[in-house]
Order: sequence, then C-alpha cells, then structure tokens
Amino acid sequence: MSRSDDDRHWMAQALEQARQARIICPPNPAVGCVLVLPDGSSVAAHTQATGSAHAEVAALQALAASGRSAHGATAYVTLEPCSHFGRTPPCADALVRAGVRRVVVAVRDPNPLVAGRGIERLRAAGIQVDEGLMADEAREVNLGFFSRMLRQRPWVRMKVAASLDGRTALDNGVSQWITSPAARADGHAWRARAGAVLTGIGTVLEDDPRLDVREVQTPRQPLRVIVDSRLQTPPTARILPPPGQVLVYAARPDEAAAQALRAAGAEVQYLPNPHGKVDLPAMLADLAARGINELHVEAGHKLNGSFVREGLVDEFLVYLAPRLIGPGRGMLELAPLAALDRSVALEFVDVQRVGPDLRVIARPPGRDRF
Repeated sequence: MSRSDDDRHWMAQALEQARQARIICPPNPAVGCVLVLPDGSSVAAHTQATGSAHAEVAALQALAASGRSAHGATAYVTLEPCSHFGRTPPCADALVRAGVRRVVVAVRDPNPLVAGRGIERLRAAGIQVDEGLMADEAREVNLGFFSRMLRQRPWVRMKVAASLDGRTALDNGVSQWITSPAARADGHAWRARAGAVLTGIGTVLEDDPRLDVREVQTPRQPLRVIVDSRLQTPPTARILPPPGQVLVYAARPDEAAAQALRAAGAEVQYLPNPHGKVDLPAMLADLAARGINELHVEAGHKLNGSFVREGLVDEFLVYLAPRLIGPGRGMLELAPLAALDRSVALEFVDVQRVGPDLRVIARPPGRDRF
C-alpha cells in the first residue's frame, strides 16, 4: 500500500474503535486511536467511561502492558488530542512523553478548551502532525458532540415506528407492536448511545413506558426526559424508578405535583414559553448545559409535530413495517399545507433492512453542517 492507502487503512480502524465507544463515553466524544509501531505492529483502543482513560492514553497503556514502547510510533486519532486538564490529564502531553514520531488527526476538536491547541502542542514538541484524513467520517461519529460545542444544543434524533402507510398506532391508540423484535432491539441500540431519551406526557399517560435500554447490553442508562407542561406525570409511572435518572420539564408551577415527582426520584425544571407550554429551544439549551450530546426523541404525534414545526429535529430514524393499518395515528401532527413547496424537505442518509422492517434515516439538507 502507498502511504496514503496505509494511512486510510489505520484511520479506518481508529474510526471503528470510535464507533464502539459511543455507547460508553457520553458526555465525552467517542474517540479511537491506533498506534502503529516502526515494525508494523499495532495496538488500538477507544475512549473509556467518563473519568477514565481517553483513547490515546488507553492505547499507550495497552502497549505498555504488552511490554512494548511507543517510541517512533505513528498515532492515528479520530479527534484532536486534548490539551487541557479535565477529569484526566492532557492526551497531547502523553503522546509527547511516549516518544511518538507522527500523529495523524482526522478532525480538530470543536471544544473551545482544545480547538487546535492539542495540535500546536504536538508540533511544538517536534512531532509531525497531519490532519484532515477522513474528517467527514470522524465528524459523523461525533455529530452530537460537535452540535453541543458549536450550537449549544444536542443533536436531536426523532425515532418513529410505523406501518407502511405511516400509522404509529390504531385509531384506539394501540401500538404494540407494529414493528418486529429486530427493529425494537435496533431502536434500543440507538437509545443506548444517546445522552438522553425524551418523551411527552401523552405517551406517559397512554403507554406508561419505562423508556430505558433493555434490548441491548449497556454500561449506562441515558437520562430519561419527560415534557409535561402541567405536571401530570403520575408518581407511580413506570418511567420514574431506577436505573437511571429522570428529568421532567414543566411550564405551569404546581408544587404539590412537583414534590410528589421529586419524592419519586425525578428532577423538575420549569421552562415555560409565552403560550404556557414547555419552551423546547430553551430545553435543548439546558440539556446541552447538562452535557447531553445526542437527544433521542420517542414521543407521540403532537409533541413530534411541535419539534418539527420549530425546526428542532436534526435526524429522523424511522422504522417501517410491511403492513397497512388504514385509519389510525400518524407520525406527527402538522397543519395542512397550501402548496407542496412548503413541505419539510429531507434527504435520505441511509436505508437498511432490519428483520422484516425497513430502517430509514433522513435529515434536512445540510443539517449536519454547523
């Protein structure tokens, strides 16, 4: 392989490591690192749980455990090595101390605490740094982190399970189960990588969901969020008990109801808009301040419609079952349009078969460019 092909080969391995970290590391970005030694051997690692080793340090530790040295090695890293003291020391310093000869960085860290400083520190130490290799792929892995850093809001993914004619439930509200077990397990995998999973009070009252991750193994449970303007969530709702934490956003103060929810283990936050509803943009800003990179929305057609009308959905994750239901509940509630050119335009990002169902991922054009 040419050097260019060789670099792409190792960076692709680092990206695969980063993808494996997505379920483990929030709110930290998912980073992969491959150390390639002068003899052609390698070791790979990814970001560990919050407060534990970042990818570069984990790879150096694995190398040391095997009795080998990183002196003269090339490091392939999917995100710029950090240069500041957070919960762990700077990764750039660790690479310098290890004697790494060259570092290939896919994309710069958007965190203002880093933002090029890690690369500068490496170059100041005499290390060759090449950046930009497979940058789009690396950015895609951490779209939520980039969104939180650059937009001060999470990447909002709306998940919908529907029949081929777009129904999410029968006319009487029954929705279990339109899609297959395979689609449900896949949906739980997307839940698992999110920092928070959100639903509305309508879904809580009608379906009494747990909204936790059950169908796939996970080392952590995402924050569960309820949009409940009038604090109607029953203290006995199945969403409230552990594992994981619950946050209820409300608009109208009701201290008796709030106290009952707090006694059941939930946090209550008031964020009203002028119409007596929860201020959704303010809620996203608050979630970002809490370290949420990806917000996974599993709500009913009314709240889904509100998110879409306010332009807050970055990505649609839609499972379509090969069945027709006829009259029933739709994916989201929108007002009638006078012309097709006023419809919400989307681009298909991915379409795959999951069991007997189709999984469609779509985004508004250019939504991932910020």
